[in-house]
Amino acid sequence: MINTKTPVVSKNVLLPFIMVTSLFALWGFANAVTDPMVQAFKKVLELSNSQAAWVQMAFYGGYFCMALPAAMFMRKYSYKVGILIGLGLYAVGALLFYPAAITEQFWFFCLGLYVLTFGLAFLETAANPYALAMGAKETATQRLNLAQAFNPVGLIAGLFVAQQFVLKNLKSDDIQDFSVLDEASKILIKTSDLLIIRNPYVILGLLLIGIFILFLIIKMPQAKAEGGMPSIKDTFLILFENKKYILGVLAQILYVGAQIMCWTYIYQYTEAIGMESVKAGYYQMVAFVLFTIGRVVGTVLLRYMSSGKLLMYFALLAILLVLGTIFIQGMTGVYCLIGISFCMSLMFPTIYGIALQGLSEEQSKVGSAGLVMAIVGGALMPKLQAMIIDVGGKGVADTTILGVSEVNFSFILPLFCFIYITWYGLNVYRKYEKKTISL
Repeated sequence: MINTKTPVVSKNVLLPFIMVTSLFALWGFANAVTDPMVQAFKKVLELSNSQAAWVQMAFYGGYFCMALPAAMFMRKYSYKVGILIGLGLYAVGALLFYPAAITEQFWFFCLGLYVLTFGLAFLETAANPYALAMGAKETATQRLNLAQAFNPVGLIAGLFVAQQFVLKNLKSDDIQDFSVLDEASKILIKTSDLLIIRNPYVILGLLLIGIFILFLIIKMPQAKAEGGMPSIKDTFLILFENKKYILGVLAQILYVGAQIMCWTYIYQYTEAIGMESVKAGYYQMVAFVLFTIGRVVGTVLLRYMSSGKLLMYFALLAILLVLGTIFIQGMTGVYCLIGISFCMSLMFPTIYGIALQGLSEEQSKVGSAGLVMAIVGGALMPKLQAMIIDVGGKGVADTTILGVSEVNFSFILPLFCFIYITWYGLNVYRKYEKKTISL
């Protein structure tokens, strides 16, 4: 099953593969620059943790709403057209931050993020199966892991921008108790900070217009699937009867939820021990570096180990680190939380590749939509975690649960996620991979 001689990417599709791979960095940037905004909006607009979590609800909810329409569109047209639409919507959503900052309305910022992720849904629905299709089937999961390895490049760039150009410059972050200020001072600081939050998104929108033009003029292979197109009803029936796919969608929902919880609430976790947001950003940067290293290590290990077994091992290590995050106080707990990123690095592309393995190109297009819709886990689960953090009040350590602060206890949600992913990896290995390897 595991072939170490077949090239992961052949020379004849190298340039198109590089172009598509650049998209992985683009949505990584959007993910990373948005995570710190939960904390930023919370302070600037005086929101509770649950209210600020609407940032993630809007961001990841857009994936859920647009992934299936994107797949339907690409069944009729092509991956390239889907990518162009995705870039266009991405740019529009980012540019909406300009009028949002003028109106100073939280819902307007959320609308911008919602439209922005319509574009990301198109990009992910197109780019992931496109990367899988650019070569031999036996190296498809490795190829997707290689492409996804560039996602952390965008993550690191996004976090750097958020930290250096947003969090460091927020006036509200320098004030211990924003609520005690007089109304005039609040308005002045609020206006200034919202303009700071706006700027990286507007610049990103302008950059995306240039990338759109680049994709428009460059010829891409496999622009449209050849042959007859099966009915959408038949495609859905095949997918619903595929247990590995259905269980994979659930694994993806839980993985994305765990990832966003571990990345978003690192700021609240460190706040509980008195750390400032800017310093917490440095620790998140380390987490992204570990995530990048994990992607590289995972891609190499997949040359020698089955996908299901490796997924199981990484998830087991994640479980141990989450337990440390929950029950170990202080900086040791922070180190455990950061270490989880190494374990998570392998999960998204591996679950994706496992779930779509054995499907035709047309089935993969629709199946890809289900796996992208699974990103809704990043909208729902952080909201649940925020509700746990708010149990004792707007602070992050107002009360204790099972002997630990509420923010520590809230990481029980990622724990349940990784337990299921461990089972899924083991199930895939025993039912689908072990028999193939033994042959």
